Amino acid sequence: MDAFFKPVELAHASRLVNHGPTVLVTSAHQGRANVMAAAWSMPVEFTPPRIAVVIDKRTFTRELVAASGAFGLCIPGASLLDLTYAVGQVSGRKVDKFARFGLPLRTGPVLGMPVVEGCAAWLECRLIPEPHAQDAYDTCFGEVVAAAADSRIFDRGHWNYREDNTELHGIHHLGGGHFVRSSGSVQARPLPGG
Repeated sequence: MDAFFKPVELAHASRLVNHGPTVLVTSAHQGRANVMAAAWSMPVEFTPPRIAVVIDKRTFTRELVAASGAFGLCIPGASLLDLTYAVGQVSGRKVDKFARFGLPLRTGPVLGMPVVEGCAAWLECRLIPEPHAQDAYDTCFGEVVAAAADSRIFDRGHWNYREDNTELHGIHHLGGGHFVRSSGSVQARPLPGG
């Protein structure tokens, strides 16, 4: 083994592969709404588009998602880093995070989920009942029923990370309040023989 490689505590092993974009999970049911930060989300199907997101069973967000059968995923840019961290540090059971942090909102067009304005993109998702995963783990699956993105950073099906749109670059939580920002795009070149 390479001299630079050292064992990683298993408690931190997920951080080796978990630097996809941090998302804001929104939820609402019967006049109550919440927003939380989540570092673990991913696509799981192309058609129809489906995603998975980890939402702890003990959270207010999970309660609202289960009751409504829906949730929103908002992809904050770098300009919302402090806000993203803040909404992940306080429970929505104790405080209205939208009011406390002055979150500008709109309503999603299909399911009526709250959508945080100023994000680089958002998805509205219908919860896919998956009792085993939801009971045994904290994983929720959703079918994307509506999505939109800021054309300054996402256009014609691709992210465009440039110097003139850094405030919209995705943020990636590395643990303990440490984030990195997506930046710069590079184009792969074909290898000989490939």
